[in-house]
Amino acid sequence: METFKKKIPVGILGATGIVGQKFVQLLHDHPWFTVVSLAASARSQGKQYGECTKNSLFSDWIISPCTPSLPCRLVFSALEATAAKDLEAAFASQGYAVISNSRAHRMKEHVPLLIPEVNPGQLEWIPHQHVPGMLVTNPNCSVIGIAMALKPLIDNWGVAAAHAVTLQAISGAGRQCNAIVDNVIPHIPNEVEKIENEPRKIFEDATIKISAQCNRVPVTDGHTICLSVQLKKKATKPELIQAWNDFRGLPQFYNLPTAPKQPIHYWENPTHPQPKLHRNIENGMALSIGGLTPCPVLDWKFVIHSHNLIRGAAGCAVLNAELMVQKGLI
Repeated sequence: METFKKKIPVGILGATGIVGQKFVQLLHDHPWFTVVSLAASARSQGKQYGECTKNSLFSDWIISPCTPSLPCRLVFSALEATAAKDLEAAFASQGYAVISNSRAHRMKEHVPLLIPEVNPGQLEWIPHQHVPGMLVTNPNCSVIGIAMALKPLIDNWGVAAAHAVTLQAISGAGRQCNAIVDNVIPHIPNEVEKIENEPRKIFEDATIKISAQCNRVPVTDGHTICLSVQLKKKATKPELIQAWNDFRGLPQFYNLPTAPKQPIHYWENPTHPQPKLHRNIENGMALSIGGLTPCPVLDWKFVIHSHNLIRGAAGCAVLNAELMVQKGLI
């Protein structure tokens, strides 16, 4: 798409949180969008953005209330689920396009659970929402990595079952957690349920069986996932690797601004992928996979890594919006 003569004004809900600040970073100087409003909870309203965050961008801007009176018609939401449930619905009912990172509406009927390379067809659900605006969500941060890794396998051989063990960064908790120092916490509230259920909606296939175990580990950014899969048809190691490296979707076809050129990179080095080395591949929007070996229980096992705040959160939401613009929905 040609560069816009006039950028689309956007607002950010929950702009002071860790994902909200990542939205600010990604949308600053975006070629299609321009930030016109930063909104947050009552404790931040009326303050300067720089007072509430360490973010140097828009530091003197006054934080607005999260009410559907912002001077734009597109908002990105980084709200906590409790607040998002009512506020996002209120914005959509008042004609706003809401692109959300929250889990509040992910599993609702007719709300796309969107990864642009994986299931762009779910944008066709939007007219069935029957509101003046629209609501589109991106999946859980770990689910995005899992679904992207599974998509080429599903398309070529089918996937019957998968087992995931996640090693999730502390930034995914939204705050510093002192208990994680020199430690691993083998429980993340509600995370197992998301990983086991969201892929069924993404792929519109209730037969996929997924078992998950989730761990918080002392890594700043980037989630690592050890995944084992059972395929419906036999595949060789070279075939699987080629399918990942060759994988492309609509964002690459349209050359969308936030889209990685190659969504999935396979690394032959047996010590890869690693957070320090691979979380920022293609500006944090690409997935890294390595360690593909036969699994004695299922068929194959491998390791996935992705940036949880970019590809797994704000970056996916921005890419969702870009695809919606390309499709004429915004």
